[in-house]
Formats: sequence, structure tokens, C-alpha cells
Amino acid sequence: MNPADTTAAKRAIGEILDLHAQHDRLSQDLLLPVLHAIQDRLGFIPPDAVEGLAQSFNLSRAEVHGVITFYHYFKTMPPARCRVEICRAEACQSMGGDALLAHVSQALGCELHAHTPDGGFALEPVYCLGQCATAPAIMINDAVHARVTPGRFDKLVAQATRAGEVV
Repeated sequence: MNPADTTAAKRAIGEILDLHAQHDRLSQDLLLPVLHAIQDRLGFIPPDAVEGLAQSFNLSRAEVHGVITFYHYFKTMPPARCRVEICRAEACQSMGGDALLAHVSQALGCELHAHTPDGGFALEPVYCLGQCATAPAIMINDAVHARVTPGRFDKLVAQATRAGEVV
């Protein structure tokens, strides 16, 4: 994160803490709502914010870090410009999901739970998109696609890139 982004993130986190503080203090039961507010505002929870959050809530850094890493919703790095979620449920796996995952991983150049080096794509597992009869399925930025083959995936990524979803 560049210095300007860091300053903006610190300001946003300070505003969120101020909004949640009651009688000039933060009770520990407000940690989750504050984390959600930070995630909603910034798209992730900056790792360098953990120490300040721990001090604000009178917790250890380990306790705050533990909460952030326990819940899969919380991200500790900026979101990718394009999110690719591949179904890992049994129906999709039985219809070629493992081969599709191998292709997607190679095509993007990253593994599950990771971003491409340029931050353009994130590859995440999802455990059912409700497309079992038309497996395998993926979701690209909230758009569900069924009966996805490696060739179709390549076309979908090209479309997303042309549409400006990935720069």
C-alpha cells in the first residue's frame, strides 16, 4: 500500500472507531462490528491496523489477529480487481471441476486463496453455486457461469479483461 493509501486507511479506521465508541471508549463486544465496517469501507483489513485496533479495544495483537484470521470473510490484503470463484462441491468436482481448477490456476498463474502477481485476479474456492445440474460452475465478479470448460473460461477472462474489470 502506498503512503497516501496508508494515510487514508488510518483516517477511515479512526472515523470508524469514533463512530463505534461509546462514552469515549470501545467495549470488546464491538470488535466484530468495527472489523466489518473496516472491511466494508476499505475492502480489507490492513495488517498494520492490528496494533492500533488492539490498543483501542484493550486486547493483545494476537487476539485481534485471531479474530481476523478466524472468519473467512475478513481479508488482509487489498481485493483483486477481478474475483474468480470456482465451485469445489462434489457435483462440480465429478463433472470435471478438478481439471478446470488446474487449468484456471495455470491460466491465471496463482493457486486457490491467492492473487495474481499484478493484483488483477483473485482465485477463491466456493462450496456450491447452485448449478449442480450444469456443473462445473464458476463465478466471476458475482456473475455465475455454468458448464464451464477450460476454453470457455479463457473466453470469460478475455471478456472481463476487455470490459475493464481487469486492467
